[in-house]
Amino acid sequence: MSTAKDLFLIALDQEPDRPVGQGDLSLALAGAELIDLLGAQAAALDGDRIVPGAETGPHDPLLAEAAATLARQVPYEGIEDWLWRRGRDLSATYRAALEEAGQLTRGRRGLLPFGSDRLESADTPVRRRARGRWEEGEPVLAALGAAVGIGGAGGGAGADAGDRPGPGLPDEAVTTVLAVVDDAVTELAAVQQRRSIENAAFANVWRVP
Repeated sequence: MSTAKDLFLIALDQEPDRPVGQGDLSLALAGAELIDLLGAQAAALDGDRIVPGAETGPHDPLLAEAAATLARQVPYEGIEDWLWRRGRDLSATYRAALEEAGQLTRGRRGLLPFGSDRLESADTPVRRRARGRWEEGEPVLAALGAAVGIGGAGGGAGADAGDRPGPGLPDEAVTTVLAVVDDAVTELAAVQQRRSIENAAFANVWRVP
């Protein structure tokens, strides 16, 4: 399993009254993929640029797909640009892959409604592994969860929403990716708020007698 899949399952387990935005989650999933690619030496960072590694990709199909999208010509792509490009509709991609693999079930409880369906994670070893990482407060997963507003990793000892990546992270490259993820989620929220204000203002124009 990948960090991105673990993050998706953790997000799915959140209570319906504390939803995780699909846009936020997609950006965080792309960040999780990049962190796993760094760990597998399928990519490296040169400042804020992603330098592709070996041509042989990871065994996980979605991680291999992510590795294949890396720009392989100078100047290499920046982390933020890659997050926005790779993250487009990425939560739906993970939903489809996990559902096909039997890791998701359709039920009454679940966080991410796609259309009229609600999904929840199946009780499988994969879900238990993801929950174990989360409850132990594994730093990378906790920081990614915090970026999308999921707090309480490690029974409350983990990061809270809005926190920057904290101590215990593997290295500077991972910390850099997590910081860019956090900034991208913040930027997305600002864009959504601006659009909401613009739409409300437009609607008010038509209400003027």
